[in-house]
Amino acid sequence: MARIRGRHAARRVATTAAGHRRRSGLRSARYRRGLGGTAVAAVVMAALTASQAPGVELAGEHGTDRPGSAGDRTPGDDDYATELPPLESPHPPGTSEPGGSGDTSGIPASVLAAYKKAARSLASRTPGCGLRWELLAGIGKVESGHARGGAVDKEGTTLRPILGPALNGKGFAHIADTDGGRWDGDTTYDRAVGPLQFIPSTWDRWGADGNGDGRKDPNNIHDAALAAGAYLCADGRDLSSGAGLDRAVLSYNNSSDYLRTVLAWFEYYRKGTHAVPDRDLSVLPTTPGLGESGGGPNPGADPADDRPGKPNRPSKPGKPDESGSPGEPGGGKPGGGKPGDGDDGDGKPSPGPTGPHAIERVGAGKFTAVAGEDFAGHPVVKVETAKGKGVKGVRVRFEVRGETGAAFEGGARSTTVTTDAQGNATAPALSAGDRTGSFTVRATVPGKKLGSVDFAASVTAPQADTLARTSDSALEAGKGGKFTQAVEVKATRKGKAVANTAVTATFGEDAQTGPYFGKDAQGTPIRRLADLKTDADGVVALPGLFAGDRPGTYTLTLTAEGGATVQVEVTVRG
Repeated sequence: MARIRGRHAARRVATTAAGHRRRSGLRSARYRRGLGGTAVAAVVMAALTASQAPGVELAGEHGTDRPGSAGDRTPGDDDYATELPPLESPHPPGTSEPGGSGDTSGIPASVLAAYKKAARSLASRTPGCGLRWELLAGIGKVESGHARGGAVDKEGTTLRPILGPALNGKGFAHIADTDGGRWDGDTTYDRAVGPLQFIPSTWDRWGADGNGDGRKDPNNIHDAALAAGAYLCADGRDLSSGAGLDRAVLSYNNSSDYLRTVLAWFEYYRKGTHAVPDRDLSVLPTTPGLGESGGGPNPGADPADDRPGKPNRPSKPGKPDESGSPGEPGGGKPGGGKPGDGDDGDGKPSPGPTGPHAIERVGAGKFTAVAGEDFAGHPVVKVETAKGKGVKGVRVRFEVRGETGAAFEGGARSTTVTTDAQGNATAPALSAGDRTGSFTVRATVPGKKLGSVDFAASVTAPQADTLARTSDSALEAGKGGKFTQAVEVKATRKGKAVANTAVTATFGEDAQTGPYFGKDAQGTPIRRLADLKTDADGVVALPGLFAGDRPGTYTLTLTAEGGATVQVEVTVRG
């Protein structure tokens, strides 16, 4: 991260002198060879000298303010790591070699996993975006050195906060506090937060839960990577194209030098990388500027506040040239160039997106019903803009997928509904059908590459809610005799017969004497039956019942699958 602007300006002038141009991909090796020329060295020296003059604005594109900066025309973000990959390409994936020069191509294991997981998630949510995890890695490299060498806990939260300088308008945009210091520990100004440097107000809009813990934390690499990916894919961008890729990176930081640096690492990682242990400092860039505030030892910080995920009291911000990564308009971090209302790379703010950008699940994702009945719940999705606002009037198609008898009203296997004022689309009532099994209800927006949302559904066999005798006649027999009337019960659910359901009959574990259902091969009386099934009418008749030799009144308990029970009194006369 170039905290010393003269150093960064020299590199910028050098890139221009080298005649570097990016077409379908960044030719970083050729660019770096150009830096070695004598003529370029002279230009570098000139830039270094000129940068010492107070008030001199270096490289015009950095004078462009970030959209949303309330008119503050401040320098662009010169506060990121400007170190470029080495000349040698890393060894291709799958070889026995560890990577490129030294550990340059290595990425801490936890951080690498977060980048890949975020890209996989977005591939299904926004399939038209074409986001590669290597782009997240390129941004993570220059923003924080991959969370300062993978200094994260087992959940992916940075061990010490990574904070940018106060956005107080002195060399950066003027952004008054928006989060009450919740994330950045500053109640006066906002600061960029976390391994991918989101400002609090932008995190409030784009924050994501990447590790499924129910919390959206910019200090967590999983959450931050997923949010950054969604941010880059916003406004329908196609990152598989050169123009789309440029627009996405420039929306993150409106600087051509930042673009070149990120894309250099992007191309480098695409040629091969490998995981290194977490907290491997060898992956940190050698150039300064990795958000030192909160990222390293903080003189004066309360040791009790040095807990994972809890920001320390930030140290007093230094001069703009000496501070860490900024994070807002003029600072160039997410929030200064919000996709859709930021700069798309042509120097002109793009209009706010109002069209469909994503389709998301609302509420439950799993539904269960009993065969022959309707599902109690309804699949619901929301169609929203890049800013998370619901879009009204969008047609959403719900489709039953799988071998099942389930169907919507009228027996239809698919149906189309229109989103309401909140952008929600609710599927109509879904009947389970007569067959048991599992299936999927898929929601899509026809004609839009917004991905799909799947709901898991299952149909279970009917279970009786009532079990009752078919007769109310008393069951009596003399000692040593046999009952003349069979015990018969019927299983029903909501008043309808439940066929082929299991029923168990027992006199209890402690019943050693009294009535029994015949004898087994060893001559032992059988007092428990477990292989009974109801017929098509839901009825099951027990086999012959013998009185036994001990008079008294006994209780026979019958239980149907699902828990419905009935107790029958059986009397043996003396």
